[in-house]
Amino acid sequence: MRRRVRAGDRETFARLYEEHARAVYNHGLRLTGDWSAAEEIMSETFLTAWRGRERVREDGGSLLPWLLGIATHKADNARRAQGRRRRFLARQPRPRAEDAEEDFAARAAGRIDDARRLRAVQEALGQLRRQEREVLTLCVWSGLDYQQTAEALGIAVGTVRSRLSRARKKLARLAEYEQGEPRPARGEVTSAAAFAALPVREELS
Repeated sequence: MRRRVRAGDRETFARLYEEHARAVYNHGLRLTGDWSAAEEIMSETFLTAWRGRERVREDGGSLLPWLLGIATHKADNARRAQGRRRRFLARQPRPRAEDAEEDFAARAAGRIDDARRLRAVQEALGQLRRQEREVLTLCVWSGLDYQQTAEALGIAVGTVRSRLSRARKKLARLAEYEQGEPRPARGEVTSAAAFAALPVREELS
């Protein structure tokens, strides 16, 4: 597959997309907490991969680490763009209450639980530095090993280990802090740190 992708074989690249599009989308969703941003990240990732296919080495294993490395950079750009949009919107006049309620209902229908979960994940990930957040999502959610994560991010394996260790320690401290909150209903998990330690459901894609 590597050799064919490098050579520009469109059928092979289409198969690459079919195999890994969901993983790329979910990675973007976990890093941004935004469905539309994740879709854009997925599209841009495969477009960038196609344009840069000649840089693929012919030897090696799965191309997923390469794709997730591209997606990680796209997600970082998307998060910065989100920040700019939020700052812009904060300066705009507030909408009328009835318009806001109608807009909220339209967006929230059918996604309330997933949105709550994503907000919790983003809250927990917000406690981490960008580099720690990227390593955590690749190792814990995307299932890459240390070597593949190092390949995706262009860093040393030792750096992956140290960043992941720091991320886990921070989330553990956050979970301990949240234990002082009122006990949730049976079967309900509200801890942001607990959410961040679990995979996002496949249904989100």
